[in-house]
Amino acid sequence: MSRIAIIGGGNMGEALLGGLLAAGHPVKDLVVAERFADRARQLSEKYSVLVTTVADAMENAPIVIVAVKPQDVDSVVAEFAKNVTASSGDSADQVLVTIVAGVTTGYVESKLPAGAAVIRVMPNTPVKVRAGASGLARGRFAGDEQVDEVAALFEAVGTVAIVPEEQLDALTAVSGSGPAYFFLMVEALVDAGVAVGLSRRTATDLAVQTMAGSAQMLAEERSAASGEAGVVIDTAATGLRAMVTSPGGTTAAGIRELEAGGFRTAVDRAVQAAKNRSEQLRITSE
Repeated sequence: MSRIAIIGGGNMGEALLGGLLAAGHPVKDLVVAERFADRARQLSEKYSVLVTTVADAMENAPIVIVAVKPQDVDSVVAEFAKNVTASSGDSADQVLVTIVAGVTTGYVESKLPAGAAVIRVMPNTPVKVRAGASGLARGRFAGDEQVDEVAALFEAVGTVAIVPEEQLDALTAVSGSGPAYFFLMVEALVDAGVAVGLSRRTATDLAVQTMAGSAQMLAEERSAASGEAGVVIDTAATGLRAMVTSPGGTTAAGIRELEAGGFRTAVDRAVQAAKNRSEQLRITSE
């Protein structure tokens, strides 16, 4: 199995590391670069993974995943450029995979030797439990085999949508930020449960299991529908919601209040705002 270097041991870097290990990637094939000593020690002790310098992590790693903050991208890309330039043979086939919000493939390519392979992936934090949703966009020089290999890597920790890069801002607003919307909904549901008389523990247990079970139902419904000719799979949520909502019943009363409170409008505005912010953070080569 090819060596995979993860540059950056922050939240997303750790989530991806944990997910890959859970998916069966041998720890010996994973290496992490983390500049903060305390954080490096934590990762090494928790995952038994080699934590080293950026240069050492990149060496002999066909796939280098950059999981740092946008302000740290230039230094990492500069190190990668030196590594590629100074190497020969198989290392020339290295692909740089960025999972950094706002940093375009064009920007990264402009900092690298001509023809360097770059792929941009926007995952979300559920990759840690192998239930992530990632968007993948290829750079100009990434080959089909490299795209397939990187896609397979992220498919081991969830699902992957290969999209044109201009769609990544919208994808980030839905799946990248989506877990936070979901957690906020759980918070609100728990608080509401406490308000009507449940203990906080009971309300939390019920809300979490209800969300988990509902998500599983939806996933299974979509999976079953995808194999049926003529079935529009994007109506699965609507059908399941209708199944739960008996006319004149308790659920109908609750949904009526959500709609009156502008629930759909609020979700739409949240996604639009997240997309706009992602566009504002974009770093291009222009």
